[in-house]
Amino acid sequence: MPPKSMPIVALSEMVHGQEADLFALLTAKEELTTREGKPYFKVGFRDAHREVSFPVWDNSPWAAECRKSWTPGVFYKLRAVYRETNYGPQLEIRKIRETVGADAADGFDPAMCVASTRFDPESMFAELVQIAEERVENVALGKLVVAILSANRQRLLVCPAARRHHHAFCGGLLEHTLSVTRNALFLADKYADAYPDLQPPLDKGLVVAGAILHDLGKVRELAQEPTGTSYTPEGELIGHLLLGRDMVREAAARVEIDADRLLRLEHLILSHQRLPEWGSPKPPMTPEALLVHYADDVDAKYHMMVTILRDDNNSGPFTSNKNLLHQKVYRGPNAT
Repeated sequence: MPPKSMPIVALSEMVHGQEADLFALLTAKEELTTREGKPYFKVGFRDAHREVSFPVWDNSPWAAECRKSWTPGVFYKLRAVYRETNYGPQLEIRKIRETVGADAADGFDPAMCVASTRFDPESMFAELVQIAEERVENVALGKLVVAILSANRQRLLVCPAARRHHHAFCGGLLEHTLSVTRNALFLADKYADAYPDLQPPLDKGLVVAGAILHDLGKVRELAQEPTGTSYTPEGELIGHLLLGRDMVREAAARVEIDADRLLRLEHLILSHQRLPEWGSPKPPMTPEALLVHYADDVDAKYHMMVTILRDDNNSGPFTSNKNLLHQKVYRGPNAT
Protein backbone atom coordinates (compact mmCIF):
# COMPACT_ATOMS: atom_id res chain seq x y z
CA MET A 1 0.00 0.00 0.00
CA PRO A 2 1.48 3.43 -0.92
CA PRO A 3 2.17 5.76 2.02
CA LYS A 4 -0.67 7.99 3.11
CA SER A 5 -0.42 11.40 1.48
CA MET A 6 -0.62 14.54 3.57
CA PRO A 7 -1.49 18.10 2.59
CA ILE A 8 1.45 20.46 2.21
CA VAL A 9 0.91 23.45 4.47
CA ALA A 10 3.05 26.47 5.27
CA LEU A 11 4.53 26.29 8.75
CA SER A 12 3.17 29.77 9.44
CA GLU A 13 -0.39 28.62 8.60
CA MET A 14 -0.46 25.54 10.83
CA VAL A 15 -2.71 25.49 13.88
CA HIS A 16 -2.40 23.65 17.18
CA GLY A 17 -2.71 19.88 16.76
CA GLN A 18 -2.53 19.94 12.96
CA GLU A 19 -0.42 17.30 11.20
CA ALA A 20 0.87 18.17 7.75
CA ASP A 21 3.80 18.06 5.37
CA LEU A 22 5.77 21.28 5.24
CA PHE A 23 8.99 22.83 3.98
CA ALA A 24 11.24 24.64 6.44
CA LEU A 25 14.76 25.94 6.89
CA LEU A 26 16.79 24.56 9.76
CA THR A 27 18.08 27.74 11.40
CA ALA A 28 19.79 26.39 14.52
CA LYS A 29 21.15 23.22 16.10
CA GLU A 30 22.75 23.67 19.49
CA GLU A 31 23.98 20.85 21.72
CA LEU A 32 23.08 21.49 25.35
CA THR A 33 22.52 19.75 28.68
CA THR A 34 19.88 20.28 31.35
CA ARG A 35 20.74 21.18 34.93
CA GLU A 36 20.50 17.48 35.67
CA GLY A 37 23.08 16.72 32.99
CA LYS A 38 20.60 15.32 30.45
CA PRO A 39 21.91 15.97 26.90
CA TYR A 40 19.72 17.36 24.13
CA PHE A 41 19.79 19.42 20.94
CA LYS A 42 17.90 22.69 20.65
CA VAL A 43 16.80 23.07 17.04
CA GLY A 44 14.97 25.78 15.14
CA PHE A 45 12.96 25.62 11.92
CA ARG A 46 11.31 28.48 10.08
CA ASP A 47 9.49 29.67 7.02
CA ALA A 48 9.06 33.31 6.02
CA HIS A 49 6.54 34.12 8.76
CA ARG A 50 7.09 31.75 11.69
CA GLU A 51 9.99 30.21 13.56
CA VAL A 52 9.74 27.30 15.97
CA SER A 53 12.38 26.17 18.46
CA PHE A 54 12.26 22.97 20.48
CA PRO A 55 14.41 20.26 22.07
CA VAL A 56 15.37 16.94 20.53
CA TRP A 57 16.08 14.79 23.58
CA ASP A 58 18.86 12.23 23.68
CA ASN A 59 16.32 9.38 23.87
CA SER A 60 14.30 10.70 20.92
CA PRO A 61 14.13 8.52 17.79
CA TRP A 62 15.52 11.56 15.92
CA ALA A 63 18.49 12.15 18.23
CA ALA A 64 21.06 10.15 16.23
CA GLU A 65 19.98 11.59 12.88
CA CYS A 66 19.89 15.11 14.33
CA ARG A 67 23.41 14.73 15.66
CA LYS A 68 24.81 13.21 12.47
CA SER A 69 22.90 14.76 9.60
CA TRP A 70 20.78 17.80 10.40
CA THR A 71 22.60 20.91 9.16
CA PRO A 72 21.68 24.54 9.86
CA GLY A 73 21.17 26.46 6.64
CA VAL A 74 19.68 23.43 4.85
CA PHE A 75 16.05 23.20 3.73
CA TYR A 76 13.98 20.20 4.82
CA LYS A 77 10.67 18.59 4.04
CA LEU A 78 8.98 17.48 7.24
CA ARG A 79 5.85 15.67 8.30
CA ALA A 80 5.03 17.03 11.71
CA VAL A 81 2.36 17.98 14.22
CA TYR A 82 2.29 21.63 15.22
CA ARG A 83 1.91 22.36 18.94
CA GLU A 84 1.42 25.60 20.84
CA THR A 85 3.08 25.09 24.23
CA ASN A 86 4.01 27.11 27.30
CA TYR A 87 7.52 27.22 25.84
CA GLY A 88 6.37 28.56 22.48
CA PRO A 89 5.42 26.82 19.21
CA GLN A 90 7.01 23.41 18.60
CA LEU A 91 6.93 20.54 16.13
CA GLU A 92 6.48 16.82 16.77
CA ILE A 93 8.40 15.38 13.84
CA ARG A 94 7.08 12.28 12.12
CA LYS A 95 9.31 12.31 9.02
CA ILE A 96 12.15 14.52 7.82
CA ARG A 97 14.50 14.69 4.82
CA GLU A 98 16.44 17.29 2.91
CA THR A 99 14.58 18.93 0.05
CA VAL A 100 15.25 17.72 -3.51
CA GLY A 101 14.70 19.22 -6.93
CA ALA A 102 11.42 17.38 -7.39
CA ASP A 103 9.95 19.28 -4.42
CA ALA A 104 9.55 22.32 -6.66
CA ALA A 105 6.54 20.54 -8.18
CA ASP A 106 4.94 20.66 -4.73
CA GLY A 107 5.60 24.37 -4.40
CA PHE A 108 8.98 24.46 -2.70
CA ASP A 109 10.97 27.62 -3.24
CA PRO A 110 13.85 28.63 -0.93
CA ALA A 111 12.38 32.15 -0.81
CA MET A 112 9.35 30.76 1.03
CA CYS A 113 11.57 30.25 4.08
CA VAL A 114 13.12 33.73 4.11
CA ALA A 115 11.31 36.49 5.98
CA SER A 116 10.85 39.44 3.62
CA THR A 117 9.26 42.86 3.49
CA ARG A 118 5.55 43.04 2.65
CA PHE A 119 6.25 45.77 0.11
CA ASP A 120 7.86 45.78 -3.33
CA PRO A 121 11.56 46.70 -2.87
CA GLU A 122 11.88 48.23 -6.34
CA SER A 123 8.93 50.54 -5.70
CA MET A 124 10.28 51.58 -2.31
CA PHE A 125 13.71 52.32 -3.76
CA ALA A 126 12.18 54.37 -6.57
CA GLU A 127 10.14 56.41 -4.09
CA LEU A 128 13.21 57.06 -1.96
CA VAL A 129 15.16 58.35 -4.98
CA GLN A 130 12.19 60.50 -6.01
CA ILE A 131 11.99 62.06 -2.55
CA ALA A 132 15.72 62.82 -2.64
CA GLU A 133 15.42 64.45 -6.07
CA GLU A 134 12.33 66.51 -5.21
CA ARG A 135 12.74 67.41 -1.54
CA VAL A 136 16.50 67.97 -1.10
CA GLU A 137 16.70 71.48 -2.50
CA ASN A 138 20.45 71.94 -2.26
CA VAL A 139 21.77 70.63 -5.57
CA ALA A 140 25.06 69.25 -4.27
CA LEU A 141 23.39 67.53 -1.30
CA GLY A 142 20.71 66.04 -3.54
CA LYS A 143 23.32 64.69 -5.95
CA LEU A 144 25.26 63.20 -3.02
CA VAL A 145 22.20 61.37 -1.65
CA VAL A 146 21.12 60.01 -5.04
CA ALA A 147 24.67 58.90 -5.86
CA ILE A 148 24.92 57.01 -2.57
CA LEU A 149 21.54 55.35 -3.10
CA SER A 150 22.47 54.32 -6.63
CA ALA A 151 25.84 52.92 -5.59
CA ASN A 152 24.23 50.76 -2.89
CA ARG A 153 21.02 49.82 -4.69
CA GLN A 154 21.50 46.05 -4.79
CA ARG A 155 22.28 45.78 -1.09
CA LEU A 156 19.47 48.15 -0.13
CA LEU A 157 16.92 45.99 -1.97
CA VAL A 158 17.63 42.99 0.27
CA CYS A 159 19.42 44.15 3.43
CA PRO A 160 17.62 43.74 6.78
CA ALA A 161 17.51 46.65 9.21
CA ALA A 162 18.76 44.59 12.14
CA ARG A 163 19.57 41.10 13.36
CA ARG A 164 16.48 40.94 15.57
CA HIS A 165 15.20 44.21 17.02
CA HIS A 166 13.11 45.68 14.20
CA HIS A 167 12.59 45.12 10.48
CA ALA A 168 14.87 42.09 10.77
CA PHE A 169 14.02 40.61 7.39
CA CYS A 170 15.03 40.80 3.75
CA GLY A 171 14.30 44.33 2.50
CA GLY A 172 13.72 45.54 6.05
CA LEU A 173 16.33 48.29 5.86
CA LEU A 174 14.67 49.80 2.80
CA GLU A 175 11.19 49.55 4.37
CA HIS A 176 12.42 51.20 7.56
CA THR A 177 14.39 53.90 5.73
CA LEU A 178 11.42 54.89 3.59
CA SER A 179 9.14 55.00 6.62
CA VAL A 180 11.62 57.12 8.57
CA THR A 181 11.95 59.46 5.58
CA ARG A 182 8.17 59.88 5.37
CA ASN A 183 8.10 60.66 9.09
CA ALA A 184 10.94 63.14 8.67
CA LEU A 185 9.17 64.90 5.79
CA PHE A 186 6.10 65.41 7.95
CA LEU A 187 8.09 66.66 10.94
CA ALA A 188 10.26 68.98 8.84
CA ASP A 189 7.25 70.61 7.18
CA LYS A 190 5.41 70.91 10.51
CA TYR A 191 8.21 72.55 12.46
CA ALA A 192 9.41 74.76 9.61
CA ASP A 193 5.89 76.20 9.43
CA ALA A 194 5.62 76.47 13.23
CA TYR A 195 8.92 78.32 13.66
CA PRO A 196 9.42 80.49 10.58
CA ASP A 197 11.73 82.89 12.47
CA LEU A 198 14.20 80.21 13.60
CA GLN A 199 17.81 81.19 12.92
CA PRO A 200 19.39 79.55 11.14
CA PRO A 201 16.21 78.30 9.45
CA LEU A 202 15.40 74.61 9.66
CA ASP A 203 17.07 72.92 6.68
CA LYS A 204 14.30 70.60 5.52
CA GLY A 205 16.45 69.14 2.75
CA LEU A 206 19.09 68.20 5.29
CA VAL A 207 16.44 66.47 7.42
CA VAL A 208 15.39 64.42 4.40
CA ALA A 209 18.99 63.57 3.48
CA GLY A 210 19.73 62.50 7.04
CA ALA A 211 16.64 60.32 7.19
CA ILE A 212 17.56 58.58 3.94
CA LEU A 213 21.17 58.00 4.98
CA HIS A 214 20.86 57.49 8.75
CA ASP A 215 21.22 53.69 8.63
CA LEU A 216 23.25 53.48 5.42
CA GLY A 217 26.16 51.82 7.20
CA LYS A 218 24.06 48.71 7.79
CA VAL A 219 24.73 47.58 4.23
CA ARG A 220 28.34 47.05 5.41
CA GLU A 221 27.54 46.14 9.00
CA LEU A 222 25.21 43.19 8.30
CA ALA A 223 25.69 39.97 6.34
CA GLN A 224 22.85 37.67 5.29
CA GLU A 225 23.14 33.92 5.53
CA PRO A 226 20.53 31.17 5.15
CA THR A 227 20.38 30.79 8.94
CA GLY A 228 19.90 34.50 9.55
CA THR A 229 21.69 37.81 9.76
CA SER A 230 25.13 38.22 11.28
CA TYR A 231 27.62 41.02 11.77
CA THR A 232 30.50 41.46 9.36
CA PRO A 233 33.95 42.00 10.92
CA GLU A 234 33.70 45.75 10.25
CA GLY A 235 30.15 45.75 11.59
CA GLU A 236 31.29 44.10 14.80
CA LEU A 237 34.41 46.25 15.22
CA ILE A 238 33.17 49.63 13.97
CA GLY A 239 29.36 49.64 13.73
CA HIS A 240 26.92 51.14 11.28
CA LEU A 241 27.07 54.73 12.54
CA LEU A 242 30.76 55.20 11.74
CA LEU A 243 30.53 53.01 8.65
CA GLY A 244 27.69 55.20 7.36
CA ARG A 245 29.61 58.39 8.12
CA ASP A 246 32.61 56.95 6.25
CA MET A 247 30.44 56.07 3.25
CA VAL A 248 29.14 59.64 3.13
CA ARG A 249 32.69 60.99 3.27
CA GLU A 250 33.79 58.65 0.49
CA ALA A 251 30.95 59.84 -1.74
CA ALA A 252 31.45 63.51 -0.79
CA ALA A 253 35.01 63.35 -2.10
CA ARG A 254 33.46 63.17 -5.57
CA VAL A 255 30.90 65.97 -5.05
CA GLU A 256 31.55 69.67 -4.38
CA ILE A 257 29.51 70.21 -1.23
CA ASP A 258 29.67 72.94 1.39
CA ALA A 259 31.84 71.84 4.33
CA ASP A 260 29.38 72.96 7.01
CA ARG A 261 26.47 71.19 5.34
CA LEU A 262 28.53 68.00 5.09
CA LEU A 263 29.49 68.32 8.77
CA ARG A 264 25.83 68.67 9.73
CA LEU A 265 24.93 65.63 7.63
CA GLU A 266 27.64 63.56 9.32
CA HIS A 267 26.27 64.67 12.70
CA LEU A 268 22.78 63.49 11.72
CA ILE A 269 24.14 60.00 11.08
CA LEU A 270 26.32 59.81 14.19
CA SER A 271 23.70 61.21 16.59
CA HIS A 272 20.51 59.53 15.39
CA GLN A 273 20.49 56.92 18.18
CA ARG A 274 20.94 59.76 20.72
CA LEU A 275 22.45 57.85 23.65
CA PRO A 276 25.96 56.40 24.08
CA GLU A 277 24.47 53.10 25.30
CA TRP A 278 22.55 52.91 22.03
CA GLY A 279 25.72 53.58 20.02
CA SER A 280 25.73 57.33 19.37
CA PRO A 281 28.94 59.17 20.38
CA LYS A 282 27.01 62.46 20.44
CA PRO A 283 23.37 63.41 21.13
CA PRO A 284 21.38 65.36 18.51
CA MET A 285 22.80 68.89 18.67
CA THR A 286 20.88 70.53 15.81
CA PRO A 287 17.13 70.81 15.12
CA GLU A 288 17.58 68.65 12.02
CA ALA A 289 19.31 65.90 14.02
CA LEU A 290 16.55 65.96 16.65
CA LEU A 291 13.88 65.40 14.01
CA VAL A 292 15.78 62.53 12.38
CA HIS A 293 16.26 60.85 15.76
CA TYR A 294 12.56 60.86 16.59
CA ALA A 295 11.50 59.97 13.04
CA ASP A 296 13.73 56.90 13.36
CA ASP A 297 12.86 56.02 16.95
CA VAL A 298 9.10 56.01 16.52
CA ASP A 299 9.28 53.80 13.43
CA ALA A 300 11.57 51.26 15.10
CA LYS A 301 9.56 51.12 18.33
CA TYR A 302 6.20 50.98 16.57
CA HIS A 303 7.40 48.01 14.53
CA MET A 304 8.54 46.30 17.73
CA MET A 305 5.11 46.79 19.31
CA VAL A 306 3.35 45.45 16.21
CA THR A 307 5.60 42.40 16.30
CA ILE A 308 4.86 41.82 19.99
CA LEU A 309 1.11 41.99 19.45
CA ARG A 310 1.38 39.64 16.47
CA ASP A 311 3.65 37.01 18.00
CA ASP A 312 2.94 36.92 21.72
CA ASN A 313 1.11 33.76 22.86
CA ASN A 314 0.07 34.99 26.31
CA SER A 315 -3.64 34.75 27.01
CA GLY A 316 -5.51 37.66 28.53
CA PRO A 317 -5.49 41.43 28.02
CA PHE A 318 -1.69 41.85 28.34
CA THR A 319 1.25 40.34 26.50
CA SER A 320 4.26 38.96 28.32
CA ASN A 321 7.07 41.40 29.12
CA LYS A 322 9.60 39.00 27.61
CA ASN A 323 9.93 40.86 24.33
CA LEU A 324 12.02 43.42 22.49
CA LEU A 325 10.57 46.35 24.49
CA HIS A 326 10.93 44.53 27.82
CA GLN A 327 7.39 45.55 28.79
CA LYS A 328 3.83 44.32 28.66
CA VAL A 329 1.58 45.55 25.85
CA TYR A 330 -2.16 45.99 26.39
CA ARG A 331 -4.41 44.19 23.93
CA GLY A 332 -7.76 45.07 25.49
CA PRO A 333 -10.30 43.52 27.87
CA ASN A 334 -11.71 41.08 25.33
CA ALA A 335 -8.40 39.60 24.16
CA THR A 336 -8.05 35.82 24.41
